[in-house]
Order: sequence, then C-alpha cells, then structure tokens
Amino acid sequence: MSDLTAAWARLTEAAKAAGPRRIASLFDAEPERLKRLVVEAADLELDLSKQPWSLADLDAALALAKAGGVEAARERFFAGEPVNSSEHRAALHMALRAPRGSDFKAQGQPVSGEVEAMRGRMAAFANGIRSGAHKGATGKPFRKLIHIGIGGSDFGPRLVWEALRPLDPEIEVRYVANVDPADLAFALHGLDPAETLVVVVSKTFTTQETMTNAKAARDWLRAALGPAGDAHLVAVSAALKETAAFGVPDEHVFGFGDWVGGRYSVWSPVGLSCVIGLGPEAFEAMLAGAAAMDAHFQSAPLERNAPALLALAHIFNRNGLGRPVRAVVPYAQRLHLLPTYLQQLEMESNGKQVTALGQPVAHHTAQAVFGDAGTNVQHAFFQLMHQGTDVIPTDFIAVRHAAEGDPAAQRILLSNVIAQAEALMVGKSEAAVRAELAAKGLPAAEIDTLAPQRTFPGDRPSAFVLMDRLDPQHLGALLALYEHKTFVEGVLWEINSFDQWGVELGKTLATRVLGELDGGAAGAHDPSTARLIGKLKG
Repeated sequence: MSDLTAAWARLTEAAKAAGPRRIASLFDAEPERLKRLVVEAADLELDLSKQPWSLADLDAALALAKAGGVEAARERFFAGEPVNSSEHRAALHMALRAPRGSDFKAQGQPVSGEVEAMRGRMAAFANGIRSGAHKGATGKPFRKLIHIGIGGSDFGPRLVWEALRPLDPEIEVRYVANVDPADLAFALHGLDPAETLVVVVSKTFTTQETMTNAKAARDWLRAALGPAGDAHLVAVSAALKETAAFGVPDEHVFGFGDWVGGRYSVWSPVGLSCVIGLGPEAFEAMLAGAAAMDAHFQSAPLERNAPALLALAHIFNRNGLGRPVRAVVPYAQRLHLLPTYLQQLEMESNGKQVTALGQPVAHHTAQAVFGDAGTNVQHAFFQLMHQGTDVIPTDFIAVRHAAEGDPAAQRILLSNVIAQAEALMVGKSEAAVRAELAAKGLPAAEIDTLAPQRTFPGDRPSAFVLMDRLDPQHLGALLALYEHKTFVEGVLWEINSFDQWGVELGKTLATRVLGELDGGAAGAHDPSTARLIGKLKG
C-alpha cells in the first residue's frame, strides 16, 4: 500500500468515527480547537471550527496533504511548470498580480516584464477613458461600457464590478454573456452609441456566443456612427489577425499569454472593464490583495495555510462523509455573484472523472456548488439546509463593516450570519421543543404531532470567512483563497484542474445542429433530438 493510499484510508476511517459524533461536543473536548482551526491570511479570517473533524481528524487530513504531494505541487505551480499537462501549459495567474519587480517564468520564459507593461497600458487606457481625454468618434467622452464575453471572460469581471461598483459610477459598465438576444438588447437599451465603448473578450476571437453578440454590438455602433464606430471597439484577445478583420484598431487590443486560464483571468486584461469602471488604483489594490494570499499560500505551513485547510475541510466532507453538494452564502449583497463565480472555478476545474494520467479517479471529485446572498436565502433554501434529509456543508462569508447604508442594518445582517452558522451546528432537540410547547399549554396529542416538525437535527458543518470590509484588497484575497483551495483539491484527487474538455462536446454538437436548423441536411441523431430539430427548423 502506497503512502497516499494509506493516508486516504486513514482519512476515511477518521470520517467514519466522525459520523455519529456531534460537532458541538468537540469544543469542550478540545481546548485548542479554536486556536488550531481559526487562521488569518491576507487580512481574512477563516474559521473551520464548526467543521465535523476533530483535531485528530485534522492531523489525518494534513497527513493526506503531505502524502499527496501538495507542497511539491505548489512549488511546481509557482515555478511555472506545465501543471496543465493535457495542454502542456503553465497556469501562472499569480504572475498577473505579483508585485512589480517580480521574476515569474512560464516554462522557463520570463513573463513578469510583459505583465507589468500590459498593466501600464491598461492603466493608461483606462485613465484616458475616465478623464475624457480619449473620446469617441463624435468627440463625446465615453460614459458607458459594454463588456461582451462568456465563461471566464465574464464571471470574474462581472463579480468584481458588482462587488465594488460605486453607487454613482463615472463609467457605467454593463455585461453581456448569453447568446440569447435579450441579453444584449437589455444591455444596449437606452444607450447613446456616441458615448459607448464596447469591450469584446475572447482569447481566440472565435467564441460563438461572444462573437455573435460582438457583431450585433458592432452593427449597432456602425448604424449610428458609420465606419468611425469601429473606434469604439476594444478587444481582449491574443488573435490580432481576427481582431483586425473585425475592425478593432490595433492600439485597442490587449492580449495575454496562454498560461492564463479563462476562469483565472480576471487579473489579466480580461478585467479591463473593471480597470476602466473602477479606476486603475482600485484594480491594483485588488491585485495586491490576491498577491498577499499568493504569498501566504506559497509560504505558510500546511497546518496554518488557509487555502490548504479549506480544501481539506471540503475533502473531509466530500470524500470522508459522502457529501457531494456545498452551499456558498455571502452575507453581502454585493457578493451575490460569488456562488456563480465559484461554480465555474470549482466545477469546471475539478469536475473530472479521470486523473491527469488518463486513469479513472480513485475518489469522488468536485462538489456541486450553489448559493446566493444572505439573508435572502434564509427565506428560500435554508429550510432544506436545517431540516432536509441531506447534510449540506456551507461556506459563510461575512463583512464586518458595510460600504454604505445604515450601520444598524449591518448589525442585523451580521447577527443573522452568526446565528445561522450556530443554528446549523447546534440544532434544537425534540425534548427542548416538547418543553416549549408544553409551557404554552398545548395538549399532549398536538405536541406529539408538532414536536418532530419543529426539531432541528443540527450537526451541519460550516466554514466562516470574515473580512473587515468589502474593498478591492479584501476581494482579491478572497478570490485567490478559493483559487488555491481548488488547486489543492485537484492535487489530492490527482486530476488536472486547468483544462476543461467537458465543455467541448456540447459546443461541437451545437454547430452541427445549427447547420440543420439553418436548412442543412439532416444528420444522424437519436429520435428525441431529431424530433426537436424537425420541430424547430425553419
């Protein structure tokens, strides 16, 4: 038996013992629990004390991380080695946010210099737009921006804008991703083309959904401004030939290397709309927060390493206790898109059934992630969280100080997130419910009926991430925390977290189906698909 196999077996045995044990009982049994399971990193606090593991279980999880080679993999990752083995690429998004003067290399080739130069170009361009020095075709300054992308070219920038946007922004930013024409129609509605900038984000400049929307937006500009409307186009792409053919001026093209994966690209020119909308200083602060988490992840020992510990907690639930679903609930309306962002980050990265060597995986991989902003979700799916038949671990994210509004309302919000985490863990026993109902004078028969319905089983785990305020630096640290957490999980599951072959088949088939819907010859399909094509054709 290999050391890794033995470590997995030890973790599985620890989880079996944890099953019938109450999480709340561990606080009395383990005086060091809070000290070991509350970690500070990059000005974030991570509390894993409400997880189902004991400190001995934690040691078993740490042994798994060591046996699984997390530390060595981390070194290869930061060294720019081709950790994306199926595409023979590095995954070096940390270089995008590194302090100036850093010396990152992607597969031996220096990249920090080009990163710094691009950051300078982005800042200069953004400042020109924001100040009005860079004007549109009619001489009007740009006051609206349409960002067109999909997947990693949309989720990150959209989240950052929603999280940090001013109440009254100098530049209004709208995002378009869905090929459904309604998405673009809503984004363009009410805008003046003369003061609108269109940023198209596609590395290859061939993504079907993005280019369909981009062509429609370009036509909208040209209809109002003529050929001069092309001066309102900006591209984030590595395909200069395609951007030129589309009409984007070369000086409006911002590129990035193939060592930047889509779902890790918000730190690159993919985030240009945020640089323009928020200002270069805010974007640089976000990069600095992420870089601080990078430094923590790279240097902290595993037992005090926030991304590694969060990954191990999730693995303990996923693999040890057989819990395939996790909720992410930010108690900050500005972070309501965080669960959506994490769906792509985690499920696209680690939703794999074979290892990086092409062999069947030995363990279940990524959890399914869902969620939304608290307190809204308390009136939606928290009924299931508290009393449903499945135990669903939860990540709570809370912000101490609100960016705007009534401090009293912020205290109400904080009281709710604290109480929900406590309620999920401690529950409410049937005996306590019976005593309450008896004190109200209810008859015994009614108590027999109501008490089981009002009982909360509790013992439902959560992680708690606390930040002092929601500003660019804390947001950058939070996103980097989850990036590195996802990396650690991929290492232990022995999969490649940086490719996404699973998105290709449906896209390929859609091209075939589109040809048939447009009048092409019928292809070979299953009867159900053939019926749908026939019904919708023409």
